Amino acid sequence: MVDLGVLRRREIIAPLRNGTVPRRGLEHLAVGLGRFEAVIDDELDHVSHGHGHFKAVRGEYGSGKTFFSRWVQHRAMSRGFAVAEVQISATETPLYKLETLYRRALEGLRTREWETGAFRALVDRWFYALEEEVTALRGELAPRDLADAVGTLLEQRLLAVRETNPIFATVLRACYRARVDEDPATADGLLAWLMGQPNVGAAVKRPVGIQGEIDATTAAGFFRGILAILRETGRKGLVLVLDEVEVVQRMPSHSEQSLEALRDLVNDLDSDRYPGLYVMITGTPSFFEGPQGIKKVPALEQRLYQDFSGDARFDSAKATQIRLLSFDVARLVEVGKKVRDLYPAQHADRVAARVDDPTIETLASAMIGKLGGRVGVAPRLFVRKLISELLDKVDEHEAYDPKRDFQLVVDAREMTSAERDAAGLEASVEDIELDLSSGSGSS
Repeated sequence: MVDLGVLRRREIIAPLRNGTVPRRGLEHLAVGLGRFEAVIDDELDHVSHGHGHFKAVRGEYGSGKTFFSRWVQHRAMSRGFAVAEVQISATETPLYKLETLYRRALEGLRTREWETGAFRALVDRWFYALEEEVTALRGELAPRDLADAVGTLLEQRLLAVRETNPIFATVLRACYRARVDEDPATADGLLAWLMGQPNVGAAVKRPVGIQGEIDATTAAGFFRGILAILRETGRKGLVLVLDEVEVVQRMPSHSEQSLEALRDLVNDLDSDRYPGLYVMITGTPSFFEGPQGIKKVPALEQRLYQDFSGDARFDSAKATQIRLLSFDVARLVEVGKKVRDLYPAQHADRVAARVDDPTIETLASAMIGKLGGRVGVAPRLFVRKLISELLDKVDEHEAYDPKRDFQLVVDAREMTSAERDAAGLEASVEDIELDLSSGSGSS
């Protein structure tokens, strides 16, 4: 394993301790994803040449859909892409509202250089590059002349975007002019409006001739503008992940509208309307097969359909829809070992000796047994308990020995609905005690 610094290890372990997926460092925890590497890299290369691409990822709870999508984002960033992840929800980010997806995507935009605030940083870099280009051609200019020349060059570079949505370039030009005029409030307000932020004052928008907020049609054009800026600043494209799209099944009044929007997006990507955009959606099998999912829009079902009746070992990673298989015991244990080896221990020798492979195997088997044998439901809770109840305590307390002192308590209050269902727990709190002292891994 690559030797990582303590801060990086903490950055990876901390979310896992809370039962969530880290945003960075997933490559150090990946298990069983090797069969996707070559295909994902090839698809990213295709997108980097000005094409669009769509990928649907299906899997049951616990199969690692979010982990997989963030692993893809890591690979994309390492190859020069910007990435953004939007979690679909019924109220905050409904799938049918492209303007909301656009705003959330820009809020969460990341690159290899910038974990936060990437869009503003990229705009700053682009403005500076345009200034350098103008100065190299025409020499030193007065501020107002420089602003005019940069604005003209900016609009030339966004010519393809201007043909369908001229306001994008107009607002950027006005933003740059405000900076030259040392009016940061106006510059920041225009950039905020361009990012889809609500409640930008009329005093900022009126001089540029813009009104109201960004709508779905405007957002579609602005997505193309963002892709153009990414190319101008040396990015190869954008990977946009739409996570948990199965939420649309719980929106009866808007589910068909959401699915139609998804169909339109697939069509637009196939026709290269968004050059340099790779869209990945993640969802449960019910979204792809259930009556409230893509079946409601036959044209979408035809585009995403994949026959999974055969042996999963021979699935094609190149398919538009791919499936992730649930964990088995061996993969669960392997993840546990990777987590232990990544753990930023102050007493590494003690941790390695007392949280040894048999202890991890015992915890995995016991957890699976108490979750009704459903291995696929176990990873989140297994990793959380491994860190908080074994690794943390062994590292902090010299006298603590898991084989003697540890009892695993599974409490309904810390479990997801799927975990409670697997454990046979009701809404009321019920504790389950597991004994690791056997060392055999049986339960």
